[in-house]
Parts: sequence; C-alpha cells; structure tokens
Amino acid sequence: MPVFAIPFPVIDPVAVSLGPLQIRWYALAYIGGLLIGWWWARRLARNTALWGSVTAPGDAALDDLIVYMALGIVLGGRIGEVVFYNLPYFAANPGEIFQIWHGGMSFHGGLIGAAVAAHLFARAKGLQTLSVFDLCSTVVPVGLLLGRIANFVNAELWGRVTDVPWGVVFPHAGPLPRHPSQLYEAGLEGLALLIVMMIAAPRLGFSRPGRLTGLFGMGYGIARFIGEFFREPDEHIGFLFGGWLTMGMLLSLPVFAVGLWLWKRAR
Repeated sequence: MPVFAIPFPVIDPVAVSLGPLQIRWYALAYIGGLLIGWWWARRLARNTALWGSVTAPGDAALDDLIVYMALGIVLGGRIGEVVFYNLPYFAANPGEIFQIWHGGMSFHGGLIGAAVAAHLFARAKGLQTLSVFDLCSTVVPVGLLLGRIANFVNAELWGRVTDVPWGVVFPHAGPLPRHPSQLYEAGLEGLALLIVMMIAAPRLGFSRPGRLTGLFGMGYGIARFIGEFFREPDEHIGFLFGGWLTMGMLLSLPVFAVGLWLWKRAR
C-alpha cells in the first residue's frame, strides 16, 4: 500500500442543469473540440501560401464540414464502441446501442467515422480527400485533449494500480490508487500531438496531400500505444492473447501503419 494517494476530487460530471436538461462536461468537450477545430481550420484554409496548387476549402464549405464531422465522430465512435469493445453485450441488449448518453465512445471508431465524413464532404465540394484529411488531422488533437480531460472528470477509463505518489483513488475502481491515465493521454494524444501539428502545419503546408495526415497517424499511434501501458484494460476484454497487449494497442497499430504509408506516399 503506497504511503501517498490522492483522493479523486469531487467534480460533478454535469456542468449545467436547467430543469430536466443536463449538459455534461463530456458533451462540452466534444462541442468545444469541434468549435475550436473549426475556427483553427478556417484560419489555416485562408492562408493561401500553405496550399500551393491544391484547392483549399472556403469558409462556407468549412461551415458544412463541422456538421459532417460531428455526425461522423458520434456515429463512428458509438459503432466502434459496439463492434470493437463490447459486441456480445450489445448483441444481447440492442436497445442500448442508441443510448449514447450512457457513455461508451471509441476513438478508433470515431476516427473511421470522421474519415468517412471527410471523404463524403470532399466529394460533395469537389475537393481532394487527402487535403481535407490533412486539414482535419491538424486540428483533431484539440478534441483529444479536451475529451481525455472529460474522461478524468467522469472518473472513467482509469489507469492501472500504482504506487507512484500521484496515484488517484477513483470512485468505483476499488480502494487502491491508480495512474490518472486519462491525464497522461491528454498530455500525449492531446497536448504533445497538438504542439507537433501546430509546428508542422505552417512548415509542411498542405501542398502535398496526405503528409500531415500521415504525421498525425504516426504520432497518435505512438502516443496511444504508450498510454495503454498505464491504462487499465476493459474488464470484459483484459489483455489479449494472454500477454500484455490491449485492444487499444492493437487498434493503434493500423493507425500508425496507415500514417507511415501516407507520409511516405506524400514524399
């Protein structure tokens, strides 16, 4: 038993209550990520020096893109949670598939949904799909940062048992302190990757479609793989193949591989 442990701070997951209407921090994280990403994407798209001969989306088109992305992220995230993480349960309880307010959103599923939405948007607007991917990939870490902080606020997706002095005793996770892995992931997948993309976007630009998407894919794959060493695997899945590999690690491998392929292809 460690000498030091930090009790989980009392944080109400509901940010605002207006009668029967409850607005949760998790929902605000999604909304904030989309709005900040939309604002930043508009600024990048207006910088014609970054695009070369590639056609950049205009302001009106980006107003539509946020709708495409919101639908893609929510639908893909929920379908990914059902298929990747708990298919037997949802097959037995199909009515709960649509109860997204009870939580359960897979990033990898959301990534696939966002990619499909971006492709449909590009076709509808006559733009190159990979250039739209590049623009979205540059701003995605904002949402990852806010989303992982919201996971901590919700006291969900906690880390493995630890004896480090900053271990946190999470409610519903037993009496032992655990790694605040949500904050680790916020730092790796969110803040660190955000800094990388903020530096890379103005230097690399969007003239070689797929390059920034490749950088994001490689960066996320590495960050998520590292973070999984501290995160408690889902109880109903555990470690895969009887070893140390988790579902999050397994799903991150193709993200890294596709990122590497796009990076080389763009070069």
